[in-house]
Amino acid sequence: MGQGQSNAPYRLKSILDSDLYKFTMQQAVKQHFPEAEAVYRFTHRDKDVFFSRRCIDAFHSALASFQDVSLTSDEKAWLATKCPFFTDKYLDFLEQYRFKTEQVSVKFIPVSEDGQWGNVEIEARGLWVDTILWEVPMMACLSELYFRIDRTDWNYSGQKELAQRKAEALLQADCAFSEFGTRRRRSCHTQDLVISSILKAAAKFPGVGKVTGTSNMFFAKKYNIAPIGTIAHEWFMGVAALTGYDDANIRALRLWEETYPNELLVALTDTFSTQAFFKEFSQDRERVAKWQGLRQDSGDPLVFAPAARAMYEGVGVDYRTKSIIYSDAVTLEKALALKKQCTEIGFPCSFGIGTFLTNDFHTKSSKYKEKSKALNMVIKLYSIDNQPCVKISDDLEKNTGDPGTVEFVKKKYGLPT
Repeated sequence: MGQGQSNAPYRLKSILDSDLYKFTMQQAVKQHFPEAEAVYRFTHRDKDVFFSRRCIDAFHSALASFQDVSLTSDEKAWLATKCPFFTDKYLDFLEQYRFKTEQVSVKFIPVSEDGQWGNVEIEARGLWVDTILWEVPMMACLSELYFRIDRTDWNYSGQKELAQRKAEALLQADCAFSEFGTRRRRSCHTQDLVISSILKAAAKFPGVGKVTGTSNMFFAKKYNIAPIGTIAHEWFMGVAALTGYDDANIRALRLWEETYPNELLVALTDTFSTQAFFKEFSQDRERVAKWQGLRQDSGDPLVFAPAARAMYEGVGVDYRTKSIIYSDAVTLEKALALKKQCTEIGFPCSFGIGTFLTNDFHTKSSKYKEKSKALNMVIKLYSIDNQPCVKISDDLEKNTGDPGTVEFVKKKYGLPT
């Protein structure tokens, strides 16, 4: 067991050890769809990577302890101050919220002859307003236990220095960025040391670039930095499944505006393809002018800024007053290339950086030359009120949902099938 690793049972530190957008969406779901029933399902994209039975048993035990976590009075006061877009009514609801472990099922599917290695099926089922908070801490828990139990050929050697070097390079290139690495982090300890390291880099290079914050609410509070986040794919997926796919993007934005009329207005474009989003979005110049920016999360990122500029120019909105947040597998190399492009175009941009910061490790046995790969996993909204939910990504490998519904939605939006 390497430095920083622990044999102690996994325990969720706080209900805030999750991403801001889960809470912003929970408030919106509570307002608009409080009775909707949801199903979330786990997908592991690496078909040749398996879990041990011991790991999944530990995971199942850890989830049982989530029910003991609740919002503290100190955390509630912090949210009221730092997140004024949360209503008193919602904060009272969150204070009473408890994870309901009966909503989650975990099934180990053995594939090895001895029955000790296999796949895992994970499902969360219940009211959308309840189940929405399971995804992020559940994935973080599974990732940490996998690297404690199944893949232990690594340690924390050099991680602080590595994170600080990355942050310094980003800052010196005048990049604005935030830490987005909760879901697939190597461990909670990793995320802690990453954030402390990037803040050291920011102190070393004041006035150059900017560390804008973290998506993780627990660490935002701990380090007194801004919590960052707005909206995720599941909002668009759920709204479309419940209300239909005609103008689904616009309906999702309109409902979001009813909850957040003047803030958190950064639109995620690729739930049903960026092509379809821009076509719908550009039909209402007033809405285009109102929303503060766009988030790019799949497809070729170098195509995005020119396409966004054309969309804004097409409706007579100055794109230089808007912003792009890039959040799709951002690395240092990718960030520097995109920053260069956006500077040349005159398009403000920033970056949400996740796995590259919180799960960039190498194996000890290779003398730190070979990657210790992060888990390639997601938990996505599978259905709402028995209606299948789908995501039609700009990256075909990220499409999720019922195949028949995927094809239906592609035809609806005029996309290649």
